[in-house]
Amino acid sequence: MAKSKPGQKRYPPELKERATKMVRDLRAQDPKDINVISRVARQLGVGTESLRTWVKQAEIDDGQRAGLTTEERAELARLRKENFELQRSNDILQAAATFFGAQLERRQQRK
Repeated sequence: MAKSKPGQKRYPPELKERATKMVRDLRAQDPKDINVISRVARQLGVGTESLRTWVKQAEIDDGQRAGLTTEERAELARLRKENFELQRSNDILQAAATFFGAQLERRQQRK
């Protein structure tokens, strides 16, 4: 994504991977520890909710949780954009066909 929201921080992919791996490793060691995400987020200086989202998406990508994978999300976004462009093109072509059809009709009425 080239554009970002005004208040949105952009974290490097390496940091996301490292943080996600740390959370998953710590959860594997002690599954009952419910403060893992907040602790790791504080240690690495990232937002707690950001880290929670990254971990959730990593679990979806690995098939451990239901949801759209990263690749599926990217494809969905691409298809939605393509669909929008096709609808726009169809609207333009429809307007042009209507315009030229009316022009042709006027010429035939003059004869």
